[in-house]
Amino acid sequence: MIVHIPSKERYYAFHSWLSSYHLFSFADYYDPNNMNFGVLRVFNDDSIDGESGFGAHPHSDMEIVTIMLEGELTHKDSMGNVRTMKKGEVQYMSAGTGVIHSEMNHRKEQIHLYQLWFLPKSRGLAPAYDQKDFSTDMRKNELVPVVSDVEVGGAIIMQAEATIYLAELEKGKSITHTPQKGRGVFIYITEGELSIQNVECRAGDQMRIVDEEKIEIIACENAKFVAIDVIQ
Repeated sequence: MIVHIPSKERYYAFHSWLSSYHLFSFADYYDPNNMNFGVLRVFNDDSIDGESGFGAHPHSDMEIVTIMLEGELTHKDSMGNVRTMKKGEVQYMSAGTGVIHSEMNHRKEQIHLYQLWFLPKSRGLAPAYDQKDFSTDMRKNELVPVVSDVEVGGAIIMQAEATIYLAELEKGKSITHTPQKGRGVFIYITEGELSIQNVECRAGDQMRIVDEEKIEIIACENAKFVAIDVIQ
């Protein structure tokens, strides 16, 4: 099954300091038919104004991944971590039995990031944190694993059954991906145009794919995207 969701169908939420596209039900947006894709529960495309951000707030029993696209975001949590994420970095936080954290943009410029939440393999895990710069690991025309439940490449290990890939595909180049057994593939396009299983997709579009043995991704023009191989 292949489902193509154009960018115009994303739910848009605007606050005085935050502009966000919610790809699944989140906060004030509720659609019982759009709650998750396998264990991928949240995918928010966030732009945060300068000198603002998310103040201290709690999480529990959720695997949270932040992908920095532009700017810098400062993270502070109850585990004692105080870290600043920059473009090209990926952060992982396992909320487990409970974590309080804040995420602030201390600069004047707007920043851009993706935040993803996954349901964990089990509840009541010990909270954990990791962060890595993947800017030097990005290799064009291939899927680069950045977070996974198994050891693959230099990916951060998380406690949810999924692998997150980042990719930069040059015009005319292609990638063929074979999903793991029992998993579907979620693709979100950051920029450019792709043909995915012969479906043309543009920036902001989503593809939700299950029960396909192989997935062919062709760049109609230079493109960047996120692909998530996730248990259903």
